Amino acid sequence: MSTVAAVDIGGTKIAAALVDGTGVIHDRVRVDTPHGATAILSVVAELVADLNRRAGQGTEAVRAVGVGAPGVIDSSTGVVRSATRTVPGWAGTPIRDELSRMLRLPVAVTNDVRAAAVGAVLDPALRDCPQVLHVSVGTGVGGALIRHGRPVTGPHAVTGEIAHLLVPGQGPVACGCGRYDHLEAVAAGPAIAAAYARITDRPVRPLTDVTALMRAGDQDARTVIHAAAHLLGRALAGLVAAIDTDAVTLGGGVVHGIPEFSATVAAAFHAEALPPLRTLPVLVPATAADAPLLGAAHLARQIGQETAS
Repeated sequence: MSTVAAVDIGGTKIAAALVDGTGVIHDRVRVDTPHGATAILSVVAELVADLNRRAGQGTEAVRAVGVGAPGVIDSSTGVVRSATRTVPGWAGTPIRDELSRMLRLPVAVTNDVRAAAVGAVLDPALRDCPQVLHVSVGTGVGGALIRHGRPVTGPHAVTGEIAHLLVPGQGPVACGCGRYDHLEAVAAGPAIAAAYARITDRPVRPLTDVTALMRAGDQDARTVIHAAAHLLGRALAGLVAAIDTDAVTLGGGVVHGIPEFSATVAAAFHAEALPPLRTLPVLVPATAADAPLLGAAHLARQIGQETAS
């Protein structure tokens, strides 16, 4: 399989890249996420075309496109079954069919965290881990269960939707679904920034500002970041006790932007976990930074091979 295009659609940014048959990323572009489903799909189509031009190749350079997108995605149809307010008007969008029409290429679509999870488990350190729970912490909180390298979706396509785990009495802002006391309302980047504003009466946006304050010695900033990571680790210990896995992997903008965050999550997990789970690996894979694109590229190769055959 030759070069494919990989796309990662997020609540605040869209990243895209060309990935060759050996899994090497040769080029990438990144833009802010526009408002509305139509605008998002138009931007994705433009990014794929731009990647071809930047590579100095013709329109035949890209053989297939893989897309990781937010929301509950029916991977068999590429339609968004449901979505939170993170991307307004996203629910019901036929991503696969629309992009296929615009690009005249085979397109594979899955949930963005599932795509990242597929990329994350490419880390050689996870080779002997048949079942992995991947957790992404960024604008929202997402999860995906990977079994033998493939996402587990479940009958309603919601396996791994950990954002809506209840954490009663916690959270200064609403979850993206509009309800309170959900894990996303505590551990996601906007929730951490809102927690800082609540205890200091100093509105701070985005989370990078809170991180900068922590680096400068602000103890309130350190407290809210630590509290979010600690609660996430405890919640994951309970979840893994229910589903059982060989490892937990971490990714997303908060994890990559704050190295201490993942260490606190792991410590809280191991302190809370049942005895058989206290040695379970909780780690940031070597592939984590590029996992969303690598996973999307893997999906693109699968759909490209199926189309070719």
